[in-house]
Amino acid sequence: MRALLPYLTLYRRHGGQLALGVALAIVTLLASIGLLTLSGWFLAGAATAGAAGLYSFNYMLPAAGVRGAAITRTAGRWAERVVSHDATFRVLQHLRLYTFSRILPLSPGAIARFRQAELLNRLVADVDTLDHLYLRVISPLAGALVVTLAVTAGLCLLDPRSGLALGTVMLVILALFPPLFYRAGKPVGEALTALRAEYRLRLNAWLSGNAELMLYGAAERYRKQLDATEQRWQGHQRRQSGLGAGAQSLLLLLTGLTLTLVLWLAAGGVGGDGSSDPLIALFAFATLAAFEALGPVAGAFQHLGQVMASAARLNVVINQSPEVVFPTAGPAPAASVALSASRVRFRYPGQAAPTIDELSLTVAAGEHIALLGHTGSGKSTLLQLLTRAWDPEEGDIALNGVPLREWSESALREMTAVVPQRVHIFSATLRDNLRLAAQDVDDEQLCAVLRQVGLEKLLVGEGFNAWLGEGGRALSGGEQRRMGIARALLHAAPLWLLDEPTEGLDAVTEQQILQLLTTLGQGRTVIIVTHRLRGLERLDRICIMDRGNLIEQGSHQALMAQRGLYYHYHRPLERETRRRIADARRSRPADCVQTDWSN
Repeated sequence: MRALLPYLTLYRRHGGQLALGVALAIVTLLASIGLLTLSGWFLAGAATAGAAGLYSFNYMLPAAGVRGAAITRTAGRWAERVVSHDATFRVLQHLRLYTFSRILPLSPGAIARFRQAELLNRLVADVDTLDHLYLRVISPLAGALVVTLAVTAGLCLLDPRSGLALGTVMLVILALFPPLFYRAGKPVGEALTALRAEYRLRLNAWLSGNAELMLYGAAERYRKQLDATEQRWQGHQRRQSGLGAGAQSLLLLLTGLTLTLVLWLAAGGVGGDGSSDPLIALFAFATLAAFEALGPVAGAFQHLGQVMASAARLNVVINQSPEVVFPTAGPAPAASVALSASRVRFRYPGQAAPTIDELSLTVAAGEHIALLGHTGSGKSTLLQLLTRAWDPEEGDIALNGVPLREWSESALREMTAVVPQRVHIFSATLRDNLRLAAQDVDDEQLCAVLRQVGLEKLLVGEGFNAWLGEGGRALSGGEQRRMGIARALLHAAPLWLLDEPTEGLDAVTEQQILQLLTTLGQGRTVIIVTHRLRGLERLDRICIMDRGNLIEQGSHQALMAQRGLYYHYHRPLERETRRRIADARRSRPADCVQTDWSN
């Protein structure tokens, strides 16, 4: 039960509404019992009185009671459903917000070992399962307990023996059924929770990777694995349904035995007067109606195992400590940014070799630099350290002389514009996707930025109201990257961090984007991670990284003069350029104007 404690405390925020829902459920149950009980006694009394009772039997008062109970039951049921469901949805809302607020600070370090589909399943399906705690456990149990005590007290006023017998049996059922069916249903509930998660993970992987599965002929094999998981999931669902049917059958048997006992006790006369009485029908119908209140309790606790399994799965994620903790206050955002890193060392969890190893770097305010190096040299990791996605194990990073750990998250995000390798396009309009970076810009400003990055064709048709779809499926990879650059341009930040900003672009657009970044980046500190060599001569400095450290740095001309690694990077490019010039000369007509291939 400890797994449920963090979530039970959230119920206190809506304790009044939840208590009102329970109270309305109790009123509805009592009205239903009163309706059936009063109707049984009324019919029995009227039959006993016969025609002679037209003047001696009071027909009006019980008839009014029947109508009053019926109206109360109907109104109570409606009000209980409205209040309980509204309270449940509000609790679910806060459960999701609470869970998401605990997950968000964990990104990316503490949640790196979880798959995205698994996190989504825990945030949605497991949180949804927690609503069973109120609707299927707390409310039915509280209602059944209060109804049992109320019916027992009412019947004891007429016949203590019969009332106590009925109350004792119902209390014993309330005491035994929950632990009995909780233990019986716990393994099934845990298996259902695990299989539901496994099935959704496999289904998500099958749908997202369907193209590759079809191309390599693995779709049928993967589908069989999915079907096998579904069969096991359905098998446990049948077991849970069987437990529910068994609980209801046992309750029905106990209802019949208890009714027999109550009739036997009341057979000698209600109140012990030794004469038969129409009140016997009241006791019989009261017994049947009271046991209806126990119906939800019979199968409620078999779902508790599933609820606790879902809570445990959520706790595995939200009880982790964040890798990065931001201070609540710090320096105000700066208009310009100078950056320094001193002997920084970082390794990803589970890796033996450090990704960043004793790296030191200084970038002046307004300076434009490029980080160049082979894949795995630590370029993108350095950008993640600058944005505090991770913190270094050793060494210090500072902005304007202030350690990065002392900047608040809001100030750091306001000063930084990032274009990642994979630009995420939300399933929203073009306008909404652009205004993520700046909420206050108008359509005229958005239009100017789209023209700057070469995306003006997106304005044809529906314009800014065009729906881009999940993941920007209507956009090519190069267009998605230009969307990321457009966001960076809209975000008036003094520090730009761009990870492969021209990857996937053609040569002409690449030159346009580099020229744009150079022009609009005036006065801003710009760090570009790239594998491409074209256009780097425009930058103030080029830093060559290898094995997590800087091995060369300087301007394009200085590095070419050193004839180091940067110079050797350019040799294949020069050979390719010379080859293209020679091919062009051999294939052109004699009177053709000479073409300059140097650019």
